[in-house]
Amino acid sequence: MAGIPNAPIPEFNCFAEFWQHYLSQHRHPLNRVLHALGTVGGLVCLGMAACFSWTWFLAVLPVGYGLAWLGHFLIERNRPLTFAFPWWSLRADYKLVGMLLMGRLQSAAEMPAPREV
Repeated sequence: MAGIPNAPIPEFNCFAEFWQHYLSQHRHPLNRVLHALGTVGGLVCLGMAACFSWTWFLAVLPVGYGLAWLGHFLIERNRPLTFAFPWWSLRADYKLVGMLLMGRLQSAAEMPAPREV
């Protein structure tokens, strides 16, 4: 799937399967950092909207997903599964941030290889 813009969308039976694929699509450390920055940045925009002005809501998705998609398109050269699996993607983004903050994310060499469809 890597580098193939119109690759078929894989199927998953549960979040654990999705998570393993997610990890295989986020092997580069810079891509993981961009995802973490986007996820946290989106939360900051959400908080700003709640506290100061609703116009901050307009920035939640561009900030949250913009940085992550840069990582996919420019670094990993793969296609994000955001639209195919929106809730699992969001859940996986938060899990990635938590694991990064706790120092529990494996090195790229220990991560699963990209799954063939």
